[in-house]
Amino acid sequence: MPAEPSNTALIRAGFQEPDRVRQELSELGEHAAPLLSTFSRTADPDLALSSLVRMTASPGADPEMLAELVDDEGTAMRLLSVLGASEALGDHLVRRPEQWRELTDPHLGCSRPAAWAVRAQLLEAVGADARSDCPVASLPDGAAVDALRVEYRRILLRLAARDLAHHQSLDDTAAELADLAAGTLDAALAVARARLGEDWRKCKLAVVAMGKCGGHELNYVSDVDVIFVHEVAEGVDENAGTRAAAQLASHLIQICSEHTGEGTIWPVDAALRPEGKAGPLVRTLASHQGYYERWAKTWEFQALLKARPVAGDLVLGRAFVEMVQPMVWRVAEREGFVLDVQAMRRRVIDHIPSKEAARQLKLGSGGLRDVEFAVQLLQLVHGRADERLRTPTTLSALAELTRGGYVGREDGEALHEAYSFLRSLEHRIQLYQLRRIHVVPEDEGDLRRLGRSMGFFREPVQLLEKTWHYHRREVRRLHEKLFYRPLLESVARIPGPDARLTPEQAETRLMALGYADPRAALRHLEAMTSGVSRSAAIQRTLLPVMLGWFASSPDPDAGLFGFRRISEALGKSHWYLRQLRDEGQVAQRLARVLSTSRYATDLLEREPQGVRMLGEDLTPLSAEALTAEMRATAGRQPSAEDAVRAVRAVRRRELFRISAGDLFGETDVADVGRALARLTDATLEATLDVASGEICRQRGVAEPPARLAIVAMGRYGGFELSYGSDADVMFVYEPVPGADSHRAASFAQAVAHELRRLLAMPGSDPALEVDAGLRPEGKQGPLVRTVESYASYYAKWSQVWEAQALLRADATVGDPDLRRRFTELIDPLRFPEGGISVDDVVEIRRIKARVDHERLPRGADPHTHLKLGRGGLADIEWTVQLLQLRHAGAVPGLRTPMTLEALAAAAEAGLISDQDAGTLESAWRLVSHVRNAATQVRGKAVDQLPQDAKEKAAVAIVLGYEPGDSDRMVNDYLRTTRRAHAVVERIFWG
Repeated sequence: MPAEPSNTALIRAGFQEPDRVRQELSELGEHAAPLLSTFSRTADPDLALSSLVRMTASPGADPEMLAELVDDEGTAMRLLSVLGASEALGDHLVRRPEQWRELTDPHLGCSRPAAWAVRAQLLEAVGADARSDCPVASLPDGAAVDALRVEYRRILLRLAARDLAHHQSLDDTAAELADLAAGTLDAALAVARARLGEDWRKCKLAVVAMGKCGGHELNYVSDVDVIFVHEVAEGVDENAGTRAAAQLASHLIQICSEHTGEGTIWPVDAALRPEGKAGPLVRTLASHQGYYERWAKTWEFQALLKARPVAGDLVLGRAFVEMVQPMVWRVAEREGFVLDVQAMRRRVIDHIPSKEAARQLKLGSGGLRDVEFAVQLLQLVHGRADERLRTPTTLSALAELTRGGYVGREDGEALHEAYSFLRSLEHRIQLYQLRRIHVVPEDEGDLRRLGRSMGFFREPVQLLEKTWHYHRREVRRLHEKLFYRPLLESVARIPGPDARLTPEQAETRLMALGYADPRAALRHLEAMTSGVSRSAAIQRTLLPVMLGWFASSPDPDAGLFGFRRISEALGKSHWYLRQLRDEGQVAQRLARVLSTSRYATDLLEREPQGVRMLGEDLTPLSAEALTAEMRATAGRQPSAEDAVRAVRAVRRRELFRISAGDLFGETDVADVGRALARLTDATLEATLDVASGEICRQRGVAEPPARLAIVAMGRYGGFELSYGSDADVMFVYEPVPGADSHRAASFAQAVAHELRRLLAMPGSDPALEVDAGLRPEGKQGPLVRTVESYASYYAKWSQVWEAQALLRADATVGDPDLRRRFTELIDPLRFPEGGISVDDVVEIRRIKARVDHERLPRGADPHTHLKLGRGGLADIEWTVQLLQLRHAGAVPGLRTPMTLEALAAAAEAGLISDQDAGTLESAWRLVSHVRNAATQVRGKAVDQLPQDAKEKAAVAIVLGYEPGDSDRMVNDYLRTTRRAHAVVERIFWG
């Protein structure tokens, strides 16, 4: 008897539980010692030993097995490799111990069997004639279903041994698994024909494999995606033929998927068919053609890239593939093609359970799907003109893309290595229990088995994790490079073997990636990357990532053109390109601004230094800080025009800060309105100083003869400005003691005119339109009035609509005492002690009805007009203002110019339910946000929800929706405003 191995020897051999192992080895007797070295080369020696012991003890065990394993090292390696890597196949061999002899074949590792041979073995197992075009199973149904499972496992056992012991290549293993699946489908169809009796002859049925089975790259355990195509047999009623085809398809799915005493095989999934699970299970060729020509989405054509007839009537299956192929290779010409593909990828990521995301091998960032989506996108873009790329297998397609120069050689090799590693790891994970799983386990024992199965026998856990994370990083890096680096190498004419894309190919890729004017895009790229300067070198580093960000936006052309202009303006600045290169957030934010917001882009082009802001806090500055800066800046200028240009430059910078904060979701929509109002306060305050000083200079007086104040009105007074709003104001003045009243009035009038002139001057910044149309008597009345004049007017002529307008009056600029006195004057008018009369309520409703009828622009959609539409801003604000006019005299909280504050106070006082207040607030916020977003996108004031698809998509992105979700944005808008309109109907209209 050989000496019993020590614990140290067992641990060195890879065993983890020496005491238990020693007991199990004793059950092998004299055969244990010779097999130890073979156990040490398996993924899990403990598991391999346990399974072998169970096999020897199972009924029907071969008494010669252990001796033959000792004599035949090749057979021992094949069997123990399978037992050490797959608990499920070990269980199968315990139930079917005679099948160990499948692994004694000395030629097993030389080559994989032909697909026809695999199909024949599976058909013969169910008693069908493999030579027939339409084989029918002859075994009894239950026996045939079980026999199919046993034969499937037998072939899978041989395949796994080739994979594990003979290190068969990944693509050969995946192709063999796909051939096994195809043969299984044909055998299952033979059983289904037997179930139907003679009715199966009423139709022809083709099974078209999709996904990994169609691509000849199947996993050990995977849903097998299929589409069923049928034709009714000649002379058969169409309904009867279709019914027979549907029954055949249903039985096939059941035969493969159901659990029996011999287990199951895998689910057959027909969800990729037209209309998905809601559509008919089988369709004719003509029905499929009609659907794909009219209704199919981009992702459906992407899926059809891997379509392959595998079972049933192969002539009909090939006709289906030939019919859809031209559509597949035209899909890249669709508008929004890239956005659709990217949205599909994001949906996949979004559906990953959060607890799995970090260890998702298939769907997670840097996982298998990243490689597959990237390769498929390049195939669809370039395969239109290059038929060599029209291969359904990922690694074969990657090789052709590399060979054709669409992917650099080094990148192609790195991606091939990463994908092969990730797929092999996925195979090892699934092989253990033959379960469909794509999550890398966290248990150390599982990781140890996986690491050893991948060839890491020293420190298997650490090396597996390290290698896996390395390949994930490589996939993420190369995913960005695949589309954009060759473009730059084309246009910049960089020497080297990877500069292979012709200008035509580069133009094709840009067009497919969403660029509307690819020739212009190429010119921009060439201008930025040509030459040997340091700037060009940095641009070549930056642009692959920037182009990706631009391409994921609704308007990549605008993004790239804006980037070129900003780069030309700042290209010689030492900090600009360095900051973009070294601070990823700044570069990504810049790409978002340039490709989404014309408003912010215009500001940035006038103030390129604003790029620095993208790396800073975007919180709006206070009115006090802005006023101090503007006054100090203006005070250093030689003339009034120069002073106000300096003031407006500060305003331009701060408009960009507010706009950027809004784009990146850092500034709430209500805070945007407040920030714009405070910025307007500071601008008017500083400009009022300049205008007053200029009129004093022109008139030769040392001190102004009048004090002035400016009253904010409308949305400005309510701290609810949008980007396109004018500054509605009223001017108040008062002569200083001892001054002549006429000279004071003339002076105040001149200052007001000068202020408006200076702020409306043409310049490189947006002009601030100061509108005094809400003053008493409108444009017919005096531009400036004293407090007493206002009091006299309101006492004699004031109407209820003027009291309503005064609800949003806020004296914010100019002399503090004058502002206080004006506010004390108007408070009793706008907040009447007993509320307005019933007649006044009727009058307000009459005016609102007239506004709704007369001011809505001709042709405007009342459902989507942001200001005057149903449930829009006017509806909500008039409702709140009516509550204020009726109840502010008794409810102090209603005495505010701000809509949301007044709404909250009304709810707190019980004047409106919390639910109704919440509905109105949600609508006000959404409509205000949409209005701002539309102005950002278009670059000018907008009062209608955009109809243009590109603008609508950009608005959706600004609002926080994912690309491709613009329809959901519109539906959310319509639902929210519809609910608000219902509240307005009850509360405002009574």
